[in-house]
Amino acid sequence: MKTLRSLTLLALPFLLAACGGGSQPAASSAGASNEEKKLNIFCWAEYIPQGVIDEFSKETGIQVSVENYASNEELIGKLVAGGGKYDLIQPSEYAIEALVKADQLQPLNQQALTNLGNLAPEFRGMPFDPGNKYSVPFMAGFVGICVNTDKIKTPVTGFADVFTPANKGRIVILDDAREISSWALGQAGLGINDVNPETLAKIKPILEKWLPLVKVYDSDSPKTALKNGDVDIGVFWSGEAAILYNDNKKFGFVLPKEGAHLFVDNMAIPKTATHPQNAHLFINYLLRPEVSKKISDAFPYYNPNSAARSLLSADQLANPASYPPAQEVSRMQTFRDLGEQAAAIDELVTKVKAGGKGK
Repeated sequence: MKTLRSLTLLALPFLLAACGGGSQPAASSAGASNEEKKLNIFCWAEYIPQGVIDEFSKETGIQVSVENYASNEELIGKLVAGGGKYDLIQPSEYAIEALVKADQLQPLNQQALTNLGNLAPEFRGMPFDPGNKYSVPFMAGFVGICVNTDKIKTPVTGFADVFTPANKGRIVILDDAREISSWALGQAGLGINDVNPETLAKIKPILEKWLPLVKVYDSDSPKTALKNGDVDIGVFWSGEAAILYNDNKKFGFVLPKEGAHLFVDNMAIPKTATHPQNAHLFINYLLRPEVSKKISDAFPYYNPNSAARSLLSADQLANPASYPPAQEVSRMQTFRDLGEQAAAIDELVTKVKAGGKGK
């Protein structure tokens, strides 16, 4: 994974303007496109089943090219470096908010998205994009604790139970500074968006205690280290934990008592897209209940498409990592754009990981 962690979201308007990004016309009508039969997608790894892409290409004749990234920072960095290459991206909630502020997303043509009504009401008009003017939720999920209960016999309820000396060399976590810092903020009794010099100073000792215990950093496929037996416990995406649970019920999932991050990954079209009509067609295709169900079948995250969710089996809905109790979901927080403070988080976590003392 290669990320540009020094990039701050506050700098986006200036950097993107320097790259000469311009707007393209949106799709003119539902189900129609007069563009060349190409679509370039930049998305999270292990998220869109190849079968879904193949079926879309068969139906429309549009050839789809997919490139993956492992963090929102990597997405933003590559968008800055050459955003015209991508027609469809998958930013998380705070990245959508930043890109909207920077005027770097095309407004969506709602008339072309005839399946938008399949979204559950709570996923329409979310705070980071009221009215879904620029984005459509793709999948949601949580960051929680996955435990090999055959190996970890003591109760695990929160981050303090993960980052203990007894677990040194047995832990896998996301390679994501924003996520890592949010866990320490929760441990300190702060909100996941309460980021300023004072709160970063408060969590620095927590990170200095925790991170030397970690064996593996992995945002692409953190479940692999647990599945292979290289580690026994981890903090990572709920969809990854759900796959492990489906394979073997020994892999438990816990939403930390200190609080959990509800992430919402979205479909959005950069201003520099050269095939925006095809992007609209693909978004609308993914919103079909039967198509969205196939995504849940392959990658069991929390599906914001309520019509698709109604097609899931009882076993799928009973997976504790995919669909935790509603009261647990209601207490979760989403990330907000931090502007220039994002760089301070990156610097702190990077230095602690490297063995330094942070800033």
